[in-house]
Amino acid sequence: MRIALIAASSKGLGRALALELGAAGNHVVVTGRDAAATDEVVGEIASRGGSAEAMRLDVTDPAGIEDTMAKVGRSHGRLDVLVTNAGGPPPGSFEDLDDAGWQTAFELTLMSVVRLLRGALPLLRHSDAARVLAFTSSSLFQPIENLTLSNVFRPAIRALVKDLSLGLAKDGILVNAIAPGRIATERIAVLDADRARRLGIPADEAKAREVARIPLGRYGEPREFARVAAFLVSPENSYMTGQAVLVDGGLVRAL
Repeated sequence: MRIALIAASSKGLGRALALELGAAGNHVVVTGRDAAATDEVVGEIASRGGSAEAMRLDVTDPAGIEDTMAKVGRSHGRLDVLVTNAGGPPPGSFEDLDDAGWQTAFELTLMSVVRLLRGALPLLRHSDAARVLAFTSSSLFQPIENLTLSNVFRPAIRALVKDLSLGLAKDGILVNAIAPGRIATERIAVLDADRARRLGIPADEAKAREVARIPLGRYGEPREFARVAAFLVSPENSYMTGQAVLVDGGLVRAL
């Protein structure tokens, strides 16, 4: 049974992937700041016949990351799958942001990935088919209006993924990124509400304008995203590394 740790997996896209990996026979380490929420996900995986455990983890806490990896090491001796994830940085344009906002987003969005990878590497090297997947955003490919922090820090994760894919190939560790477009989660609801407020229009109209930009004509479902992510961290993905995969319904026009 493969051991998979998913950061920030008590809700949203992390939760969707936890359920997908649990159903596929992995032992899932569900992490998050809210113990009740992580326990609920573990219970749902168990109710479907899967195996999981909950660990409290705040990805902005370096000591907490070290402690979590130590627990995984004591319990399992290895890690086969690491998925880095965190809540998105807040909306805002460049002129809205002060130094504190930049520093907070740096710690949440970029340094959480660095620290999770640093802590997990010794355990990943004990796996015979280790996979790392970084949750990012379509802002890797195309800036998103009023999301300056995401537009800056998400591409840095893509660069880190590419760098690590080169250095870790010799260890058989595959490292990729996955970039969601408009997937129906709480995060997207928040962004739609922010756009509605800025434009002075109803939230439904703001959403309709976003949907109109998507060639498939709708927001994606979390499980649609999770199925792609599940492949990327599975042994079936044996020759794909250093890549950033879009799951966006065709939203991004960039080549």
